[in-house]
Amino acid sequence: MNQAATPIDRIGWYARRATRMSPAELGWRAYDQALHAAWSRRQVRPEELAAISSRPGRRRGFFATLPPDTAERVTGSARTAVLTAADLLMKGEWEVLGVLRTDLAAPDWFHDPVTGRRSASDRYAFSINHRSEAQTGNVKQVWEISRLQHLTLLATAWFLTRDEVYADRVADQLRSWWRENPFLSGIHWTNGIELGVRLISLAWIRRLLDDWPGVAGLFEENELAVQQIRWHQQYLAAFRSRGSSANNHVIAEAAGQLVASCAFPWFPESERWRRGATRLLERELLRNTFSSGVDRELASDYQRFVAELGLLAAVEADVAGRPLGPAVWSRLAAMTDSAAALADQRLRPPRQGDGDDGRALLLDPPVPDSWASLLSLGAAVVGRRDWWPAVAADATGTIVGRLAGATRVVPGRPRSRPARFEDAGITLLRTDDRLAPEIWCRCDGGPHGYLSIAAHAHADALSVEVRYGGVDVLADPGTYCYHGEPAWRSYFRSTIAHNTVELDGQDQSGDGGPFLWLRHATSRELGVADTGAAARWSAEHDGYQVLDPPARHRRSVRLDRAARTIEIVDSIDTGPHDIRVAFHFGPEVAAQLSGATAALDWTGAATPGAARLELPPQLRWSLHRGETEPILGWYSPGLGRRTPAWTLVGRGRSAPGAPVTTRLVFLDRN
Repeated sequence: MNQAATPIDRIGWYARRATRMSPAELGWRAYDQALHAAWSRRQVRPEELAAISSRPGRRRGFFATLPPDTAERVTGSARTAVLTAADLLMKGEWEVLGVLRTDLAAPDWFHDPVTGRRSASDRYAFSINHRSEAQTGNVKQVWEISRLQHLTLLATAWFLTRDEVYADRVADQLRSWWRENPFLSGIHWTNGIELGVRLISLAWIRRLLDDWPGVAGLFEENELAVQQIRWHQQYLAAFRSRGSSANNHVIAEAAGQLVASCAFPWFPESERWRRGATRLLERELLRNTFSSGVDRELASDYQRFVAELGLLAAVEADVAGRPLGPAVWSRLAAMTDSAAALADQRLRPPRQGDGDDGRALLLDPPVPDSWASLLSLGAAVVGRRDWWPAVAADATGTIVGRLAGATRVVPGRPRSRPARFEDAGITLLRTDDRLAPEIWCRCDGGPHGYLSIAAHAHADALSVEVRYGGVDVLADPGTYCYHGEPAWRSYFRSTIAHNTVELDGQDQSGDGGPFLWLRHATSRELGVADTGAAARWSAEHDGYQVLDPPARHRRSVRLDRAARTIEIVDSIDTGPHDIRVAFHFGPEVAAQLSGATAALDWTGAATPGAARLELPPQLRWSLHRGETEPILGWYSPGLGRRTPAWTLVGRGRSAPGAPVTTRLVFLDRN
């Protein structure tokens, strides 16, 4: 929803949102609203915390500890990376969603550095509209540091060095958060996903600090800490994402509840909470992922997030002696195997759909645009296959693997690297290791997204993404923002912002707001063939059936491995229609246009290269970079960041039986 929207706009958005809900979901939402009102009596004010803090602590156990030699198993390079990041954190420096924060030595938990706004800390949580930038600032910025993942990294630094300064800083900031965020007061009690991730952080901070002399006084003998852990779980037991919102949010809620109820079994409700979280996670993890392991949201960042959540929860349940079922373990293995297969030679994932850099647990400094940490974790928990790319063990994989013990044996895993994920509509055309640098091409012929609102989908049907040695050549521009900049949010999700075809100025799917699609294009793969020398893919979608006359877009892509060329052929079955074909280049690619040919060069990239793009002459071609009226020519390396990049746009009129052909020829340096 537009953060600067008028009351009428907001009513319209909620009305559109309601059309995507089932009657059962509407009933649940009404029940939640009634519960929100009833729970206002349960809000805890800051002045009430003194009575809780003054209660004498009592002995409680923490038993899910790490083997004594775990720290010594962390490699030197991983240790160095952790300590370098931890020392910057001790100075207050940490990059948060594209913003370099310098205030994290003693953070203000309610301050948004992007807008300068500070949300109210004493207001009843369910009276806060977290979608309103006027009330909260950029809410992702505010929420992110309260996931407390910078503290899990500092706790890891203490675990590796036993240097008191790290543990003292963790303890100071935890006490600060617990004091300043009493139950149901402020923005940090408005969204269950945040509570779920925060519980995972708390469990791991406690585990990593187990040998620190002050840990019992910080956690189990600290009545305010104990109460906070209970409040979090009471909240998650009462409120969860349902219906059209039961995407990665519900996985985080269930995983956080399961981890906490296993790690902190201190309450009369703990066993009931564990059983409920187990049922919820087992059901929703299977619903949220295809059997191939690809996440149904078709948003690559969320595949990593959901896989990490599932693996961490499964390990915690195993350690507690309450293992998850074999179907869940099979799906977790499939998620890691599909990630290993989808990654390019530099372990970069596809850039499909939304991405917000979310992680389930940070014991290492985050490495943007990489699945290395996910594959390290997967290798430690379920084991790697022979065809997986080589991945160095990081601190997370090593430490979680030591908690898990032996890797889980999961039958039925692929014996060779798959190139097609038919249920998700993803096909990879790529060269093999003998023809380096790798040409990697992702073809999109799958569903629009997950559930009725497809919240994290983009209008990208039949788009392609091409890399050369891991360098973006034909690039998916990314996401850039979720809140506060509606024009930018709309652009990065639009059809013209992807390497595909736009007709009559319309998106393929109907956009109803920042996280709401009212109409979904349906794609269908028509054929996939691989002869060894060449690989070919073709598909079509029906997103333009709403036009007059109704139209269907078909696309075929062919990779000639020996010639190192990619040919893209587009056809529209009716017409004429106004057509725009877009090709977006990565930020490292320089482009020069001469008639119907573009010369591409990425000399300064990690894998230098050049190419010639032979364009269909029946269209009028133009180059764009960093434009704002209208927005065109941008690339987002991560949430909160954008940089100018070249975009080619061809304009004209489509005609039945007149295909539009583009040929990308790689000019290898050798």
